[in-house]
Amino acid sequence: MQLLSKEIKKDLGLFSLEFRSVFLIILMAVSLPLIADRDTSRDQYRNPAETLEFFGLRPEMDVVEISPGGGWYTEVLANFIEGSLMTAHFDPASESAYYRRSYDRFIQKISSNPALYDNVKMYVFDAGAKILTVPDSSADALVTFRNVHNWLRSNTEGSSFDLFFKALKPGGVLGVVEHRAPAGTDRGTMRSSGYMTQDYVIQLALDAGFKFEASSEINANEKDSANHPKGVWTLPPSLRLGEKDREKYLAIGESDRMTLRFRKPMN
Repeated sequence: MQLLSKEIKKDLGLFSLEFRSVFLIILMAVSLPLIADRDTSRDQYRNPAETLEFFGLRPEMDVVEISPGGGWYTEVLANFIEGSLMTAHFDPASESAYYRRSYDRFIQKISSNPALYDNVKMYVFDAGAKILTVPDSSADALVTFRNVHNWLRSNTEGSSFDLFFKALKPGGVLGVVEHRAPAGTDRGTMRSSGYMTQDYVIQLALDAGFKFEASSEINANEKDSANHPKGVWTLPPSLRLGEKDREKYLAIGESDRMTLRFRKPMN
């Protein structure tokens, strides 16, 4: 089910871009919890409408989603973005069976609802090979959700941000949500825990040429100490410890997260 019908979006075309953007964000905030066939159980931690508003996304933008995984956020974005939604997933020809399975599951999700995902275009992002097939300077915005720690573990976090910079148009927006470690956490602990310090992620973007604009506490969780036996995967939705202390970790909820907005300079 789509949040917004094609007819509603067409009618909104009579109004200014500013009005349309504000109206659609408000409508998303009201409608997202009511969509019966969408997984809304995580909205309380992921705050999708507020996050997209903070990033400054507008319906007419061409947007890249880096490493969409199972497509949780792709479903949200597809309901909002009228321009191209460029999803940069694993290489379907990868030697990794895990990567191929992940890609196949994502394709199955996209194929299950052609009306919703009619503006989705598939691209490849391979951090290890330093490949992003999205054309240079083609995107108004690029977003990624809880992925930076994966690139840290393969020592490709810096080169990944370089690729994001190339994909964005001058003036384009980079939006990042990531598990947040306490300030001063060392690199080894970040690698093993899945939590990153906010200063480290900001510096990655600065080193790639971005300008830091703002941070938000939209996705913060003060209950999360970021110190768990199995790192961030101790918490839901992974619950890596199984039944051990399950209620304890369910009570904490999903991780404490930084939400950051950057911009590619105009020149």
